[in-house]
Amino acid sequence: MKAPTTQQGTELTRLEETREELLEDLEHLRADLRNMAEPSADEADVDAYEREKTWALVQRLQYKLELVERAIQAAHKGKYGICQDCGERIDPARLEILPEATLCLECQRKYERQMRRTRI
Repeated sequence: MKAPTTQQGTELTRLEETREELLEDLEHLRADLRNMAEPSADEADVDAYEREKTWALVQRLQYKLELVERAIQAAHKGKYGICQDCGERIDPARLEILPEATLCLECQRKYERQMRRTRI
């Protein structure tokens, strides 16, 4: 494998930093879940909403972590920032906001339109 260019190295560093932030956030949320009181059978569970909300955040962050891991693998292969659908370069501004993006904006829009059609 050839050495990454400065641009690729910067992208990889940013992805790895994002991964570390996600791992830290996940650990904090998991600790919060462990520390929440378990409801007793004879009490109303007033903390159920907070547990559900925290669990939803954990699931969302786990999904984002998977996407970041895939992006890191793509970066190691020299394919980071290339749209998986059309093969064009993904706008760097899009990657700055959403570093785990695998589709360019146009292909993402097409995908979302297609998904809306299949739900109807």
